[in-house]
Amino acid sequence: MKPTRLALAAFACLTLAACGGVDPNSPMGQRQAIFKQMLNTSEDLGGMLRGRLAFSAPRFVAGSAELDQLSRTPWQHFPQIKDEGDSRAKDDVWQRQLRFQELARELEGATAALVVASAASPLHSAELVAPMQRVENSCKACHEEFRAY
Repeated sequence: MKPTRLALAAFACLTLAACGGVDPNSPMGQRQAIFKQMLNTSEDLGGMLRGRLAFSAPRFVAGSAELDQLSRTPWQHFPQIKDEGDSRAKDDVWQRQLRFQELARELEGATAALVVASAASPLHSAELVAPMQRVENSCKACHEEFRAY
């Protein structure tokens, strides 16, 4: 009898724990996953330029291309009407769509410029600092206007 009660209690705990997260297939879950990938990729690129990680030209080129591709995808997961749930997006995302889209296009332009800069041969990390800073500044500008901290 005790093992049955223990199994039932464990099942109940797991069921309750699963209820607290964001549905990964929801628009919010999709964009959060993309933004997390963008953050991880940009942290690696920035880490290579700041000496936290060893600079690898092939890894930087691949990371730049990945970041550029990712920068074009989260916007489709912002529905026209604010979705329910615990989002870090301010209401302004839905109230000021033109400005939000403008900042999205600026990020896309910055990541595209980073890809172009990373195509130089030979690739020197010092020449990538300014384009990477533009990417980071684009992220920061959007976060300051549209992300609730």
